[in-house]
Amino acid sequence: MTTFHQLTATSLSGQLISMADYAGKVVLVVNTASHCCFTPQYGGLEALYKKYAARGLVILGFPCNQFGKQEPGGAGEIAQTCYINYGVSFPMFEKVEVNGSAAHPVFRYLKNELPGLPGRRIKWNFTKFLIGRDGKPLKRFAPFTTPEKMEATILAALEN
Repeated sequence: MTTFHQLTATSLSGQLISMADYAGKVVLVVNTASHCCFTPQYGGLEALYKKYAARGLVILGFPCNQFGKQEPGGAGEIAQTCYINYGVSFPMFEKVEVNGSAAHPVFRYLKNELPGLPGRRIKWNFTKFLIGRDGKPLKRFAPFTTPEKMEATILAALEN
């Protein structure tokens, strides 16, 4: 049986990263897009990251172009949106698919562990998955759930 910490993903800069690097941390995995009505959530996610990183929170952004083709660019354009436009300092990964036969293993795993409605699909950009320090998925948040509305749940996970 695969666990979160056994998975890997490629960073936006092309480096293979093991999720085991985040063992002992509370992880928030987010499928992102640069041209979405929820894109301003980057600001709230960055605020949470800055506020709680020292306590063990890490946010992992995974750009995805499966919803309304709202992430059409390559790594350079994604980096510009994230780093320059929103000041993102948390790790960003290469563009992935989150649904279908080509779904990235991180999202196949998370959808299996925390299925949403309807079924085990992700409905839109900025779906978020909270993972405990032990690698166990704790909670799934809908795209419209703002980072600010997740803060109490994240804080509780950090305190466990």
